[in-house]
Amino acid sequence: SHPPAAPPPESLPATQPEISLAPSPSAMPAVLDPLCPPSAPFFGFMGAAAALIFANLGAAYGTAKSGVGISSMGVLKPDLVMKSIIPVIMAGVLGIYGLIIAVIIGNGVSPSENGVTTYSLFSGFAHLSGGLACGLSGLAAGIAIGIVGDAGVRASAHQPKLYVGMVLILIFAEALGLYGLIVGLILTSKPGGCSNME
Repeated sequence: SHPPAAPPPESLPATQPEISLAPSPSAMPAVLDPLCPPSAPFFGFMGAAAALIFANLGAAYGTAKSGVGISSMGVLKPDLVMKSIIPVIMAGVLGIYGLIIAVIIGNGVSPSENGVTTYSLFSGFAHLSGGLACGLSGLAAGIAIGIVGDAGVRASAHQPKLYVGMVLILIFAEALGLYGLIVGLILTSKPGGCSNME
């Protein structure tokens, strides 16, 4: 007698259910707008940082350079120290220019809403260029004010007639930073929208 036959193995279904790794439509993020990529705010924040950093670099150099001249001049003629403090004041104003642009740009960068970037790449580039225009102009003006202030206060201590000429040179050096502020204000006011914004 033959042994009883083993029961046939259970037949597998012809098609196995596929496991889907794609997220459900409700969990999928919104379609990325090429005009408003997630990296757009980076350029805006870099513009704010550049405006403040470079303007403060110029203000710091102008203050330090002219301060050294005022200190060495004040040893022989201390009564002229307050009269020769103008380069320090004008150098400090350059930092205010950078602060103004940085605050305007910082307030202009908008965060994402429901995973959708509402800050356009156009605005990011405009804010970056405005920050660089103001910051680098302030740096150039600070270098000019520092060099002129250092030599000017020393020379005006020996020849008082040079004081008016020194002030005029400082005014035109300060105007370089003012030009950067004006252009920065114009660039930061440029409107830029996204195609997904109704």
